[in-house]
Amino acid sequence: MSVRGTIVCWPLAARALALALDLLAGEPPAALHPVVWLGRLIGALERRAPGAPLAQLAYGGLVVAAAAGVAWGGSRALLHRAPWLAPYLLKSAFAWRALRRAGLGVAERLERGDLHGARLALQALVSRETADLDAPLVAAAAIESLAENLGDGLVAPLLYDACGGVPLALAYRAVNTCDAMLGYRGRYEHLGKLPARLDDLLNLLPARLSALLLAVAAGRGAGAAWRALRDAGRTPSPNAGWPMSAAAGALGVALEKRAVYRLNPTGGSPTPADVRRAVALVDRAAVLAVAAWLFWWWHRGA
Repeated sequence: MSVRGTIVCWPLAARALALALDLLAGEPPAALHPVVWLGRLIGALERRAPGAPLAQLAYGGLVVAAAAGVAWGGSRALLHRAPWLAPYLLKSAFAWRALRRAGLGVAERLERGDLHGARLALQALVSRETADLDAPLVAAAAIESLAENLGDGLVAPLLYDACGGVPLALAYRAVNTCDAMLGYRGRYEHLGKLPARLDDLLNLLPARLSALLLAVAAGRGAGAAWRALRDAGRTPSPNAGWPMSAAAGALGVALEKRAVYRLNPTGGSPTPADVRRAVALVDRAAVLAVAAWLFWWWHRGA
């Protein structure tokens, strides 16, 4: 193959390798994980946050800008010197295998009647308190997280990679990590507001694309998934309700977070089998997303 042919083929090959790394190897050790490095940077900056509300608000903006800037600039510089690292860096921006394994872990424990173990396994998927959830609520939370994380755990990184390459995908992951670590509440009340708003903005399109993918992946359940989208605005997040509602409709279940929302309320109570069905649904939607992503890079190189 000519040098020009190698250059043209490399972007597609790098992305196929990134996907293979995720599906076959899963997450790298923490010491070698670029997103863990970003988390340590964010944590170090958080410990230096001021106490005054307005100062916190401004500092939160600086933290998210610094994290995204390091992710974008650092990856660009690294890829300039070592382009062969592209698959490894890109793989760190998404986590398809980890998501499905976490969902199956909850399903397996619920099937054994191990509610305590299922609650503990659920902590890998959600940030809410799980200790007082009954089995249907554990199943519901797992399904919700599987659907929501299809967006920010896979569709969004693929979309931003398609728009701006590996550096933009990692910059997105930095913003998402800031939101996950800083949040809205706690010791620094205002610190996480700007990161959270930026994360909301960056996920507007991926969340709606995820809902579309879930509806298409539902096959004969697509109509029910579309109808359930009427509940998308019931969640506090402007984005999470879209894939969650689509999944609820596609699976024919009601998804509830106590005193917060109830999606597809006419659906049945979720069971362990529904969690497995949710994993399969998300898998099909992910295949559609990956196929479109790889086609995009093939078309660009053609």
